[in-house]
Amino acid sequence: MNKLNLINKFIFLFKHRGFILNVFFFLVVLAFLSPSFPLVFSNPVSQPLLIRFEDVTEKAGLRFRHNNGAFGMKYLPETMGSGLAFLDYNNDDWQDILLINGKNWPNRKKSQSSMALYRNNKDGTFKDVTKQVGLHSTIYGMGCAIGDYDNDGWVDIYITALGLDHLFRNNGSGRFIDITKESGLHNPDFGASAAWFDYDLDGDIDLIVTNYVQWTIKNDIHCSLDGINKSYCTPESYKGVSSRLFQNVGNGTFSDVTDESGLFDSTSKALGVAVLDSNADGWPDFFLANDTQPNKLYINQKDGTFNDRGIPSGVAISEDGTVRAAMGVDAADYDGSGLPSLVIGNFSNEMLNLYHNEGRGIFVDDAPTSAVGQSSLLTLAFGCFFFDFDLDGKLDIFVVNGHVENDINKVQRRVTYAQSPHLFHNQGKQFIEVTDKVGSDLKKPKVGRGTAYGDYDNDGDLDLLISNNGGPAVLLNNQGGNQNNYLRVKLIGTKSNRDGIGAKVKVKLPSGSLWKQVKSGSSYCSQSELPVTFGVGKNTKISSVEVHWPSGKLENFSKVLANQRIIIKEGYGIQ
Repeated sequence: MNKLNLINKFIFLFKHRGFILNVFFFLVVLAFLSPSFPLVFSNPVSQPLLIRFEDVTEKAGLRFRHNNGAFGMKYLPETMGSGLAFLDYNNDDWQDILLINGKNWPNRKKSQSSMALYRNNKDGTFKDVTKQVGLHSTIYGMGCAIGDYDNDGWVDIYITALGLDHLFRNNGSGRFIDITKESGLHNPDFGASAAWFDYDLDGDIDLIVTNYVQWTIKNDIHCSLDGINKSYCTPESYKGVSSRLFQNVGNGTFSDVTDESGLFDSTSKALGVAVLDSNADGWPDFFLANDTQPNKLYINQKDGTFNDRGIPSGVAISEDGTVRAAMGVDAADYDGSGLPSLVIGNFSNEMLNLYHNEGRGIFVDDAPTSAVGQSSLLTLAFGCFFFDFDLDGKLDIFVVNGHVENDINKVQRRVTYAQSPHLFHNQGKQFIEVTDKVGSDLKKPKVGRGTAYGDYDNDGDLDLLISNNGGPAVLLNNQGGNQNNYLRVKLIGTKSNRDGIGAKVKVKLPSGSLWKQVKSGSSYCSQSELPVTFGVGKNTKISSVEVHWPSGKLENFSKVLANQRIIIKEGYGIQ
């Protein structure tokens, strides 16, 4: 809505409202028209938060700096940044850290940058083991997806890249082997986010890979913000490229089923993917966040094909009929409706989407009428996800922000390159932004891209990991989140895939039920830990823990104590 239309609406309201309301609307108009006035009326937090996120990057031994290759030519990929992951690569039940990296462009100084794998020392620190595990490589990496594709008990790593993606198999003895060629996973495009999921429910995980645009150094286009100097182009300047779906054949190889599954779309410019059971029929669907193209919601037809329901469901375009610059995405049931909803990161001046799943295939964007939309109007969001940072049983929202143009402030003085993240606290009937209520480290401006959550110190609450485009990774320790009680659940599939990806875990409490789905991918080019964490408030006992396995098996365990991590093996109970 432009300013003239908004002013006309306020004139109408002035004519038809009383004096008190007129004063209110007058203040709103001032807030909108004057750059010195804030655009958002902040709401107070109902209860004080005794939680702090502390930057422990240096203390933890993470000495990683992202290399986007930028040297003044302003190539499009330089703006995109890279992702990261929490993973337990050595099965010691402590979360390790994987950081994806770019590299220098051809004919520039030889790049020594590589992705980095940091092993958890179990004392709050990490050790860089990249070379000794076989992951040192100079590729222009974008994102990653973690999952045990061969069901051997060890998680493997898929890396998306500008150019050829890579699959690294974990051989179980502390080494990763690049088996891209022999696996049949061939994606030579501009890869972004990826996710493992068992779309055909055959017991092994398949792979969805998003692709962005058709860009090379040779076809790079000269764009400008001021008509003189080169700036970074928007994706509208380049043709799209289809995302790809790879079916796990079961013998260590994959088959590209993009065409026959109904996924092929050469207009797509996808950056984010979230796997969800949108209609609660037990079959995994997935959402593609498209940059300047309609978003896609692919519903599983249970016969190896998918049907895009983005437009009829209401998630493809904005309410005013325009497409948005969608980047990161996550799906979860944040309000106890029993159905997963969506949060999507968009460009500055677009605000976040918070699509509530109404059932019957319909989503409604609640962001414009909530703090989620109002607070995010000027920020440019990439990674985002639902998680329960204070373990009160209600899913909160975390978003990392950062513009793509480093001198954007010269042409849009209210918009900056480095931007503070958003932390929205779920208070039951509304979200309240509490970024400035949880210590000073979290709100420090960043050129944020990927982000993930994981309990790296095994204290029960969820910590944060953030990648900065062209800058250092940041590890934020959650201090005080475990004042409430929790339950962490790790699944081991037998008939289902080994990681239990796609399984739904339900926790029953005296106050009601909570559920989560084990998932790969989500956020932006990143992946959070595979175990699921439930905040259970002040409850010390859980009435029951119920697991709906992808195989169709249903298991129920009663009277489980809080404040512990349990391992459930399909068919064998709690280990």
